[in-house]
Amino acid sequence: MGKVFVGHDWAEAHHDVFVEDGDGRRLGGGRLPEGVEGVAWFHALVADHIEDPADVVIATETDRGLFVGAMVAAGYTVLAVNPLSTSRYRERLSTSGAKSDPGDARVLAELARLDGHNHRPVAGDSELVEAVKVLARAHQGLIWTRQRQLNQLRSTLREFYPAALAAFPELNHNDALTVLAIAPTPSLGRQLSISKIAAALRRGGRQRRVEQRAGEIQAALRSEQLAAPDLVSESMGSVTRALVAVAAELTAQINGLELELADRFEQHPAAKVIRSLPGLGMTLGARVLGEFGDDPNRYADAKCRKNYAGTSPITRASGRSHVVLARYARNKRLADACQMWAFAAINTSPGARAFYDQHRAVGATHQRALRALANRLVGILHGCLRHGTIYDEHTAWGHRAIAA
Repeated sequence: MGKVFVGHDWAEAHHDVFVEDGDGRRLGGGRLPEGVEGVAWFHALVADHIEDPADVVIATETDRGLFVGAMVAAGYTVLAVNPLSTSRYRERLSTSGAKSDPGDARVLAELARLDGHNHRPVAGDSELVEAVKVLARAHQGLIWTRQRQLNQLRSTLREFYPAALAAFPELNHNDALTVLAIAPTPSLGRQLSISKIAAALRRGGRQRRVEQRAGEIQAALRSEQLAAPDLVSESMGSVTRALVAVAAELTAQINGLELELADRFEQHPAAKVIRSLPGLGMTLGARVLGEFGDDPNRYADAKCRKNYAGTSPITRASGRSHVVLARYARNKRLADACQMWAFAAINTSPGARAFYDQHRAVGATHQRALRALANRLVGILHGCLRHGTIYDEHTAWGHRAIAA
């Protein structure tokens, strides 16, 4: 018996699979139900053709989900294939433009058989890092949701309550949410006394300059501004009250998730190494760990880790044309974390700052210099994790200073 290649096209309620041998002959397939029953059917489908679970190579377009997790746990080799690659491979096998779920399963099986070595196996990350990943993504998702909510709040206030925008340039601050909760309209804002504003600021967590800040807010809310009709203003005030309540609740949930995320992250053995790097605090460090994973065999070298992070550039060369471009097909969450990591590092690491300044000096834009720095930092992180060593400023950047 040789290897068996499986194409898996997933859906919410079922899974289409196609099984073939090393010569491309069909061994079986069909539509499997979701859940335990579908997993049992799949095991029975391949059991007669293999001696070892490692002989099964499955190509699928997702790297997560209970069904995929069951396949990895069973010892099968699961390849996570970008849907764009599947689309291109479909065109390689057929130019008619036809598409179906069973057909895609066959395309994926062919891809696993002929080009499986070019695709990334689903990593065997630990349960702890999976938990960190879930919490980090949820935390980041809620932050993005809150920002959309605050953008809507800003748009609403601009239409009828400009004094609030004058008082609170940053609506994501607790000062803004607590005061707007008790004064969602211009008329209510003008009636607020300094003592009421100060009490609201203390409820929001402010401890310093309370009276001074309350006076500044009162002056801004009582300033001369254009006003909307009373009936419209009252209606807009109801909208403002609802938006503020949602934003405040999102803030509370974000803070709760952040505490749980920090607790899970600190339990991981790699947390100490990750947090030693400049620019990586608790939240960013957890995001980086969750997205990179902790499978020691996932990245063959630093270049593989950089490619996955999307920090390494791509080159397009043909004839006399030679262009180096940013890599935009990447893990967006990880790329966002690396960008913020690089920005934070230039304020805490002299070596990172010198690296950034050097790129800026030769004409690189701010974003391009940050991408180059992020690429360098990912390589440093790979070395630290591979050898289990704490970050050292001289080791990381000393060779560049000597060369300069």
